[in-house]
Amino acid sequence: MLKIDNLELNYGVIRALKGITMEVNEGEIVTLIGANGAGKSSTLKAISGIEKIKSGSITFMEENLHRKSAQDIVKRGISHVPEGRRIFPGLTVLENLEMGAYLRKDKEGIRQDLKMVYERFPILEARSKQDAATLSGGEQQMLAMGRALMSRPKLLLLDEPSMGLAPILVREIFSIIKDIKKQGTTVLLVEQNARMALSIADRAYVMETGSIVLSGSGEELASSKDIQKAYLGG
Repeated sequence: MLKIDNLELNYGVIRALKGITMEVNEGEIVTLIGANGAGKSSTLKAISGIEKIKSGSITFMEENLHRKSAQDIVKRGISHVPEGRRIFPGLTVLENLEMGAYLRKDKEGIRQDLKMVYERFPILEARSKQDAATLSGGEQQMLAMGRALMSRPKLLLLDEPSMGLAPILVREIFSIIKDIKKQGTTVLLVEQNARMALSIADRAYVMETGSIVLSGSGEELASSKDIQKAYLGG
């Protein structure tokens, strides 16, 4: 579904991505783990067109995404839930969700998807007329995920969905991610909580300073002594 080949991305003189190669198959949850500054978020931003790459290729559904705008990439079926949620303050919960469907013209499909989002996140329906900025951190994360799902993505990019959330909410968010996969959406997950990420991942890549240094199944990496020592506190 998604293939990245020898991808390089710079921020000025800083090499954020140093020739990474990876892939995401349809129906998988794939996770990127690594320390802060490893290049995980930069990888997602390159895929979604937020950051322009220096060299290499990103292919989605056998189409090269090079020089495609972020809007075109959303149209092709990739939706990005950014780090920090980035909900729209001053707009209601409902208006935020509608923004996720702004490229769509099928009113009945949008109505059905809104119903689906409310079924998955009942608190959003209860808060539908509330300013999104007044939601709790967990509610804002649910809103950001619901907004992304309103574009009917084939591939969902999630950047640090558990950041700043209480442990009980973290478990709920990861349960929702597994449910999203069951409903047919492929997921590429960036997550500091490596233990939780590996527990739901089909496959995982470990990043260090802009490079991929290890890959394997979620189970294999979770049982690796080196990974346990470096990222799982064991």
